[in-house]
Amino acid sequence: MAVSEEPFGTIQENRIIPLWSLTVWLVVMNTTMFNVALPSVIAQFDLSPTAGSWIVSGYSIVFALSTITFSRLSDFIPIGRLLITGLIILGIASIIGYFANSFIFVLASRMVQAMGAGAVPGLGMVLAARYIPISRRGRAMSFISSAASLGFGLGPVIGGGITQLLGWNFLFIITGLVLLLLPVFKIYLPVEKRREGSFDFAGALLTGGGVTSLLLYLSSFSFWLLGLSVLFFVVLVLYSKKKDEPFIRVNLFKNNRYVAILLVGLIAFMTHFAFLFVMPVMLSNLFGKEPAVIGLVIFPGAMLSAFAAIFVGRWIDRFGNLPVMRAGLISLMVSAILFSLLGTKAYYMTAIFYMFTSIGFSSLTSSLANENSRILNKDEVGSGMGMLQLVQFFGGALGVAVAGLLIEAQKMFELPVVYRNVFVFYTILVCIAIIIYRLKIKKSVSQVGN
Repeated sequence: MAVSEEPFGTIQENRIIPLWSLTVWLVVMNTTMFNVALPSVIAQFDLSPTAGSWIVSGYSIVFALSTITFSRLSDFIPIGRLLITGLIILGIASIIGYFANSFIFVLASRMVQAMGAGAVPGLGMVLAARYIPISRRGRAMSFISSAASLGFGLGPVIGGGITQLLGWNFLFIITGLVLLLLPVFKIYLPVEKRREGSFDFAGALLTGGGVTSLLLYLSSFSFWLLGLSVLFFVVLVLYSKKKDEPFIRVNLFKNNRYVAILLVGLIAFMTHFAFLFVMPVMLSNLFGKEPAVIGLVIFPGAMLSAFAAIFVGRWIDRFGNLPVMRAGLISLMVSAILFSLLGTKAYYMTAIFYMFTSIGFSSLTSSLANENSRILNKDEVGSGMGMLQLVQFFGGALGVAVAGLLIEAQKMFELPVVYRNVFVFYTILVCIAIIIYRLKIKKSVSQVGN
């Protein structure tokens, strides 16, 4: 199963891709900026840590579900219309959030923000898969993926600075800047006609229920939530098999290469998000560093990811996805091993080792997305790319949850041992990703002669 080389039409790649990457950067940065602002919000509204964490976790849940929803809608609704709708929702919610004066107000603003923000990353991949030929698609995918990686890395840095200088309300203003991009997008977005199709609301609700229940279980360990999640997913599978145009195309999971790409992407996001969570905690608790210093330690790796985008895209277009995918896995493995062995020795080690994490993550997300677009038919691009985005962002939330549980479960050990064991766990996880790559992705490509 492979996507045709013939695109839907033409776009001005040199303008729309940088513009879209800038928007991805703003949107993804909004995901992590509030991490460092949580203590201020919790203190201002006198919240429990669990209640305050919903500002981040609730956003992540809605964002992941919104991403696959917009991607799925792109199968029959024009990309331009969907993106403009998403940006308007995001911008208006950001403006409203700036005036928030209660926890419920803040939480509601964040949730609505996530509904609109989900349009940006998923539709960007769909746009590249639909309009850019495979010979040049790698560069476009890498720009978009690296913009996301840069947003993940710079979010805590910029969020911490703005919170300290201006207050957490001003974080909403940063995201509200997307409204200024609307006139530019109107010029460069492709003109499409609406195609035949219908949206599977029941499937979307079942997917949302399953994902939300599972993430809630990971934060509470209430087994009834786990059972509810399993029930949602079982009903979803049975329902989708009988539906002509289901929200989740179950037949995609019959493709071993596609499933392998999902699993490797899941592990890549788990590892990267876990490291972004553990590094600030370790630098603060183990080395006693202030938020400003922590931001500066993370900054070089984030910048390297953005700089590497230029080369990652060229390497994909020249050498193919597999060599870049392999290099990304090796880089992620090197970072995990170095963190395990030396990460607790000196704080500046984190800055060095995170560079390997960042470039490995950027290489993996770009090559995985590009390879995914190669094996999907045109009518599967929206659903297939959306599912990849959903699995990856779910992996990010899962990675943070697992890292937090590992730290919590090791209270009897000294801090260096605690953090070292967390990094060892993710080293093992990356090893699993490498095995999946060799057995399911590389091997299957060799068998079909790609």
